[in-house]
Order: sequence, then structure tokens, then C-alpha cells
Amino acid sequence: QVQLVESGGGLVQAGGSLRLSCAASGTIYSINFMAWYRQAPGKDLDLVASLTKGSSAANYADSVKGRFTISRDNAKNTVYLQMNSLKPEDTAVYYCTADISRLQVAPQARYWGQGTQVTVSS
Repeated sequence: QVQLVESGGGLVQAGGSLRLSCAASGTIYSINFMAWYRQAPGKDLDLVASLTKGSSAANYADSVKGRFTISRDNAKNTVYLQMNSLKPEDTAVYYCTADISRLQVAPQARYWGQGTQVTVSS
């Protein structure tokens, strides 16, 4: 079994910062793609940032470029999202996701965390 557990959400004033963490645990052989999505009330699930193992290039939504930074610690099977200069429109439930192979010969499967609430007050 594989689990993704997020932490670090909360309430912050506009202009503030938060750091989200997402740790993968269980039987894991390799993790390729890791990403953060968010869903605001009444809106679709949107990609915020993503990072592929072995690549230094991250992908960001235009709305967060220059403010958010995604990073990963491969030794800890953990992905982070540093969020600076937060705006009220960043308020959403943030989900992490990862493409994980549980065995060397097993195909990758996508796993999702349970979500963590980020609320930015004006």
C-alpha cells in the first residue's frame, strides 16, 4: 500500500508564506512525477506545479510563477511547495500527487493525498 500525506496548510494573511509537504510512504520502488494541484470552492482541480525526477525544470501555473517553488527530496520521497506572497485567490484545498512504481517491474500508478486546506485572508 502507498500513502501520500500532506501537511503545512493553514490560515495566513495576504502577503504571507506557507510551506506544504507531502510524504510518500509504503512499498515504493521509484517515484517519477510529483505535483501539486488545488481546488477552490466551486472550481475545477487545477495544476499548480509539477516536477519530474531527474529534471531540474519545474512546471508552474501562470498564476503562481515567481511566487511558488516546488522541490523534492528523493531520499525522503517527499515533495514540497513553498508559497510566498500569498493572495486571497490562492485559497483552496491543495492536493499532492505522484506517479509511483511499487516494484521494479511494475507499471507506475498515480496516487493522491487527502488534501490540505490553505486559506489566505485579505
